[in-house]
Amino acid sequence: MCSNQHMVRQKRHNRRFISNTDLLPMKRAKLQAAVVGGSPDDIEQAFYEALHNADIQQLMACWAEEDDIVCVHPGGPRIIGPGAIRSVFETMFANGSVQAFPERVHKIESLACAVHHLVERVEVVGPQGPQNAWVIATNVYHKMPQGWRMVAHHASPGTARDAADQGIHAKVLH
Repeated sequence: MCSNQHMVRQKRHNRRFISNTDLLPMKRAKLQAAVVGGSPDDIEQAFYEALHNADIQQLMACWAEEDDIVCVHPGGPRIIGPGAIRSVFETMFANGSVQAFPERVHKIESLACAVHHLVERVEVVGPQGPQNAWVIATNVYHKMPQGWRMVAHHASPGTARDAADQGIHAKVLH
């Protein structure tokens, strides 16, 4: 009986210890997420600002806290879940910020879902100095109890031709 009481006290002690130290960054991230904004446009702006500043806390505050959120970078694998997505962006940020600028944003929005398809102009520094690379991206946002959050970011390699709006519309949907 004494050992059971000791275990209960130890569990209570552990819970207090965990909630006072380990969860503080999580509470801060949740607070930042709540402050990020009230529209898909606000979340998108915060997402690209986080890339520019290599700010992992701000970046993760843009994402929903769902197990099935997904991110695909150009030529990369499908990354599923907040932990995996965070890890990939931490690795990217270890090499510096990402200077990606959303351009030519087209939007499809409903009451609880928004899809933004766009061209990202990415500034890269190569042997010949600063250059632009182009990425075709789709960002999907869902309205959650905490507000709008990103649930998918899918990016594919683009070309300089993608930078100019061609004004060509498909005649056949597939």
